[in-house]
Amino acid sequence: MTVPLIIPNSRHTCYAPTLIIFMNRPLQLSLVRHAESARNAAKGQNIYFTDDEARKNVKGIPDQEISITLKGQEQAKITGVKLREEFGTFDYVYHSGYKRTRDTAEAILNAYSAEERLRVKVRENLFIRERDPGYTYDMTEDEVLQHFPWFPEYWKTFGGFLSRPVGGESLAQVVERVYTFLNMLFRDRAGKKILVVTHGGTLRCFRYLLERWTYDQALKWPDGQSPKNCGVTTYMYDREQERLILKNYNKVYY
Repeated sequence: MTVPLIIPNSRHTCYAPTLIIFMNRPLQLSLVRHAESARNAAKGQNIYFTDDEARKNVKGIPDQEISITLKGQEQAKITGVKLREEFGTFDYVYHSGYKRTRDTAEAILNAYSAEERLRVKVRENLFIRERDPGYTYDMTEDEVLQHFPWFPEYWKTFGGFLSRPVGGESLAQVVERVYTFLNMLFRDRAGKKILVVTHGGTLRCFRYLLERWTYDQALKWPDGQSPKNCGVTTYMYDREQERLILKNYNKVYY
């Protein structure tokens, strides 16, 4: 009886009685949106701040320095415990370098023993950062309408995937750097278990690429499918299709 042998990035012939499975992707890719941040708490479900009172505690803090809340710390802690139970140790953990993803990744890894953590390689990668929000970053909705009265019609015309926030990035542009990141994983991390701690908008770009979405699918999140804080989305390698296949989306453990 032959024994399956997975050899990442190899097409060499093996003369032992062994079945070689060529793997050109990570074995597992789990994507986690960062835990609740101070701006998440301040804005709620709104795109912009409702008023001065809502933004007073976060105004002027650049996006890359926004912290997670106490609630967020608890979310990440519980998520780490459950990820360890369900998936064991990851080979690599990537975060965007933004404070909220660094803090989330650290809280998740706290669920692992010191010996387990020594086996995990933690990496920062700017290609998986959040979209650049542009000039409206700290604005209320009234201020956006006052300074950029044409913007709502522009957004309505081109949609939420191709439109760019004033002075910022479209999600289509974010896809370009996520594509580069995924190509690195495919080239250098074949056969590995990968955990990526990233952002809500960036997650949509991962799904666009990994699930081969159309523009129409990427325009907005389907109702009820916006990624939750510490929501876990997992892809597993399918040998027959030679690609990563979605196994669960936006799973929350807390």
